[in-house]
Amino acid sequence: MELKRVVVTGIGAFTPIGNTVEEIFKNLKNGVSGSAPITYFNTEKFKTKFACEVKNFDISLYVDRKEARKMDPYAHFAMAAAAECLQDSKLQLDTIDLDSIGVIWGSGIGGLTTFQTEVTAFAQGDGTPRFNPFFIPKMISNIAAGYISIRYGLRGASYATTSACASSTHAMIDAFNYIRLGKAKAYITGGSEATINESGVGGFNAMKALSENNDEMVSASRPFDGTRDGFVMGEGGVALLFEEYEHAIARGAKIYAEVAGGGMSSDAHHLTAPHPEGLGAGNVMKWAIEDAGIKLTDIDYINVHGTATPLGDIAETNAIIKLFGDHAYKLNISSTKSMTGHLLGAAGAMETVASIFALQTGIVPPTINFKEADPNIDSKLNLTLNEAQQRNVEYALSNTFGFGGHNGSIILKKYKG
Repeated sequence: MELKRVVVTGIGAFTPIGNTVEEIFKNLKNGVSGSAPITYFNTEKFKTKFACEVKNFDISLYVDRKEARKMDPYAHFAMAAAAECLQDSKLQLDTIDLDSIGVIWGSGIGGLTTFQTEVTAFAQGDGTPRFNPFFIPKMISNIAAGYISIRYGLRGASYATTSACASSTHAMIDAFNYIRLGKAKAYITGGSEATINESGVGGFNAMKALSENNDEMVSASRPFDGTRDGFVMGEGGVALLFEEYEHAIARGAKIYAEVAGGGMSSDAHHLTAPHPEGLGAGNVMKWAIEDAGIKLTDIDYINVHGTATPLGDIAETNAIIKLFGDHAYKLNISSTKSMTGHLLGAAGAMETVASIFALQTGIVPPTINFKEADPNIDSKLNLTLNEAQQRNVEYALSNTFGFGGHNGSIILKKYKG
């Protein structure tokens, strides 16, 4: 069976560093941090008082206010991103068989704000269960995919992937496979997350996963740095339209990049810590490259998971060196989480957009906030520190790894027509 080619023909994104492709690309190039004091709740009693929030977001531009009240903020981001993605793609839904388009959407947690609100209200009441009738549908992590499907009448497969921080990468790989196997013409895929609330920040603080560097909050997300103390929480929604190549060409679509391959693996090691030798990370990159039918030396740029956790950055860079050998030192490597923070289940989609930026512009986005070397990380690696670098990128690989040992890698190829 001959596999179909798959291309990216639309992007919609609401992120801590911008709400349009143009703004995001500009801030990726310039190394802009999205970190700032948390505005959503009073952080007085919390160890971490900052995060990477989405700015200037208005759901009423995309969803009727009455309907919006039935949705959790994570679904707000999903609906807005999907709307912008379809508009960007210029795909005319009335000219295509809607049975051939679906939605695969990733969210690691789903409606945490809704869960917190409803359970808190119950706990503070007299014990009578007066829950909002929309409590469950607002909370569940598949509902964003359902909302997008219903909104546009898309009758292809519609579901959610939930694999912690690998969720949207797994969603994109599933969409890629459906299309290249000839089972669909297009998919809206990506992910969203909205966990900057008391439960999210308090819970990750309890795990000692979040940075507590309140005195230097703008530069607190510092992957690979010897002073890193955890990730900075981000939020947002990123949607991409994956489309079968011939279908895209026939309608004269703008093509951002080609999807070349994808891989998934498991660490099978620990609930939250990476495999110390980067076994799962090495496997997932290797399998993605094999799936793309290319050589290790074809990869020019890796957008790493790079969360700025003490163990994670070491394991991932060690896995790169072990897999790529001498070529590891010829790669550009960067963590754009240094700018966006960690979008959790939406991270993979955000970092796919960052990889597309590198392919399209010949500019590798930087790892910002680097101050002090970590002796456990090979200093000969080109981690694209503090400033963007010019490079012709033909193939970019993006990694995302999640709690539970879930790993995903997706490979993007420069589109040349």
